[in-house]
Amino acid sequence: METSELLKRVRKIEIKTRGLSNQIFSGEYHSAFKGRGMTFSEVREYMPGDPIRSIDWNVTARLNEPYVKVFEEEREITLMLIIDISGSENFGSNSQLKRDLITEVAAVLAFSATQNNDKVGVILFTDKVEKFIPPKKGKTHILRIIRELIDFTPEGKGTDINEALRFFSNVTKKRSIAFLISDLLDADYKKSLQIANKRNDMVTLIPRDKAEDQLPELGLIPMQDSETGQRMWVDSSNRKVRDEYAKARKVHQLKAEDVLKKSGVDFTDIYTGQSYVKPLMQLFKQRGAKR
Repeated sequence: METSELLKRVRKIEIKTRGLSNQIFSGEYHSAFKGRGMTFSEVREYMPGDPIRSIDWNVTARLNEPYVKVFEEEREITLMLIIDISGSENFGSNSQLKRDLITEVAAVLAFSATQNNDKVGVILFTDKVEKFIPPKKGKTHILRIIRELIDFTPEGKGTDINEALRFFSNVTKKRSIAFLISDLLDADYKKSLQIANKRNDMVTLIPRDKAEDQLPELGLIPMQDSETGQRMWVDSSNRKVRDEYAKARKVHQLKAEDVLKKSGVDFTDIYTGQSYVKPLMQLFKQRGAKR
């Protein structure tokens, strides 16, 4: 992609996602992802309604007036975005590819984190870890992340969630918030997910496209697996074929959701061609209510 075109796309995404972050998500993000605890900030004069347990008795005794301790949240949070850029993310039927949707959502999360003075890091993966961007703060760093999401060309096409989560566990020393953004077209990653969630605060966003769930009735059509490259002809006019396809998709979806639930990982679906504001807001509010 030409540099000028890349910069235009970065700027367009920045304007949209930064605005959403400032207006909507920043506060909800803060509520949903608390810091590591409360740290002492200052003392001030006692005011009616202050809890008795917050009184600083030493200062009160010295000044002969009641004073209370004020605490503030100790954040120092790192947000890690573990992003699937395998071949299946290049699908889209609503004038938006799943990868474009992922880029927007990742940008919103990154700007929400930076609004709360949190660090943001990124792991891009396919069937291997393609790129690691170490956590940093600041707008310049977020714009670099957006550029990579738009312009990075992976070497692999398949999906290996285990490899991505193992790498994540190796490069993070402190407990982090981690968003796994993937359509989960993989198997046997439950143990790795459970380990990662035990050490960190894991959340999963699942990009989807309505056209993936149902075969259109178009007669004999060529189909290609975007991750393996395998091609085959499918008779989409056959009702049984369409029903079996839809059933297989549903079974995979339910299995993936079962793995997430049993691993204790919060998740939500996001769809191409649809607003992701509502599902993200609901996810943040649910998490905020738990705390």
